[in-house]
Amino acid sequence: MDNFSASPTNNALQPSKIAEVTAIFWILKIIATTLGESAGDLISQTLNLGYVAGLAITGAALAVLLAAQIRAKAFHPLLFWAAVVGTTTAGTEISDLMDRTLGLGYVWGSVILTAGLLATLLVWYLRDGTLRVDPINRRDAEVTFWIAVLFSNSLGTAFGDFLVDNLGLGYMQGALVCTAVIAAVLVLHRTRAVNAIALFWIAFIFTRPFGATFGDLLTKPLASGGLDLGTLHASLVCAALMLGIIFMGHRRAIAR
Repeated sequence: MDNFSASPTNNALQPSKIAEVTAIFWILKIIATTLGESAGDLISQTLNLGYVAGLAITGAALAVLLAAQIRAKAFHPLLFWAAVVGTTTAGTEISDLMDRTLGLGYVWGSVILTAGLLATLLVWYLRDGTLRVDPINRRDAEVTFWIAVLFSNSLGTAFGDFLVDNLGLGYMQGALVCTAVIAAVLVLHRTRAVNAIALFWIAFIFTRPFGATFGDLLTKPLASGGLDLGTLHASLVCAALMLGIIFMGHRRAIAR
């Protein structure tokens, strides 16, 4: 991955605590976002706890997961991806709280979240001279990374809901829009027309609404254009898929 700073550091020789960015990374990221969407809706809507209580629950769980992840001395696949799911679940609640409880709407919610993400990345860049995620092995860099991830996942949720609720697209159409953006990112990556780090964060943001709209497609009623699988069943299926892929990826890493 390209770096805004050309000079290497000694930290690059230390193992990273972030998953290697490969095709499996992006597959797990998409499934994690789908799981976060369905799990967030399960808490706030299916269980009828509301968005404030939902954010309190998911925020507390996220705090525990991130504390464990940041305190860990090495990369642990299950812990890392559990933290990612925690950010996607809390991100769902943050976006819905801003729109439906605070009445800001998805446009203003997206503006605020975009400003938060850009401010986080700016602080990161001014401090380190880079926005690389390979490797991340310093605690301050990892904290900044997870703040950016939370903003990215919250922003992705707001954008996905904007496509469906504000623009009137169906869940499948919303997923196709996000697919087109991700495809454009792949083309730009292949041609090296845009900095790889910028493309990483664009892809990170837009895989969130892709997973979110796909989660809505799985869980929403047939009358609303969904498949009516329900939030619980969709969450269980996504969790099982993630565990299987993480296990297989871990075995391949050990074999190497």
